[in-house]
Amino acid sequence: MLRSNIFEVTIISTHGVIIPAKEAQPFLDKGHSRVALKAFFNNKEISFHGKLHRRNEEILVSFGKRYQKELGVTLSDFFKLQLEEDVTKYGVEMPEELDAVLKTDYEAFECFKKLTDGKKRSLIYYILRLKNTQTRVDRSLIICENLTMGITDLKQLVKYTR
Repeated sequence: MLRSNIFEVTIISTHGVIIPAKEAQPFLDKGHSRVALKAFFNNKEISFHGKLHRRNEEILVSFGKRYQKELGVTLSDFFKLQLEEDVTKYGVEMPEELDAVLKTDYEAFECFKKLTDGKKRSLIYYILRLKNTQTRVDRSLIICENLTMGITDLKQLVKYTR
């Protein structure tokens, strides 16, 4: 599995991190613009997924407020990152609850497969943000029901429509 060295970064703007070209280029050369990341700060470690973005001559990844808070960093802090090859099917870990519901509803799963990769990830992130397991199951059921009704708009997919 492709893995970078651990390197030091800081947040630019409000949520961007510049990735050194020597660390990002091996991933881009192999066609891996989506990566798994590990961030380290004060004996804390978090893992998340992201996309390597080119902006002019720089390569960036988003490091949103949620991750900043979870790691305990502020805009003035320096912390460490490591890139790893993303081996997940959807570019993010599939929540167990959504996976289980999709496995029991063939028609919904077929509809889910037809969504763009970005829409799939958005639905996965939506479920991941929910803390309660039962709520995750309930929302997964709503999404699957809406998929089988032909709804593909993200805002409508997560709404109870009956």
